[in-house]
Amino acid sequence: MRFVGKGATPATRALDRSGIAYRRHLYTFAPGDDGIGLQAAAALGVAPERLLKTLVIVIDDDRPALAMIAVGRSLDLKASAGALGGKRAELASVPTAERLTGYVKGGISALGTRKPLPTIVDRAATEHASVLVNGGRRGLQIELAPGDLIRLIGAVTANAGRT
Repeated sequence: MRFVGKGATPATRALDRSGIAYRRHLYTFAPGDDGIGLQAAAALGVAPERLLKTLVIVIDDDRPALAMIAVGRSLDLKASAGALGGKRAELASVPTAERLTGYVKGGISALGTRKPLPTIVDRAATEHASVLVNGGRRGLQIELAPGDLIRLIGAVTANAGRT
């Protein structure tokens, strides 16, 4: 699918340039601080295990990175740091995450970020034929094969999520 013109985002443009097949899903975003990903999964009728949230982390105090895990899971910061060659990690603040990615909270995508960031994708995501990831704006999810996502963003996989 090609998604051009009004409504295209850096994420959809990155996918279009890559030639990777994807499908876009639109839903009505309801502002709030909790459960953005779970809200999207419910609105789209998708199992939370298939919808990945993108979290910005900082490894060893100075190396920003991204972590992608299913919306119903919690991030294992130590495992994420280790998978990306560090000892420890912490979640970035919202302003830092927005500045590093060029996206706003609720629309942060690992695709089309301002600059490429090292990324870890939770290994559980590879168990599905397709996953949904943020398309670069609130209310837009992109469905694609997890292998295509991992290749496009140069991610590593590891057990980064926990229930």
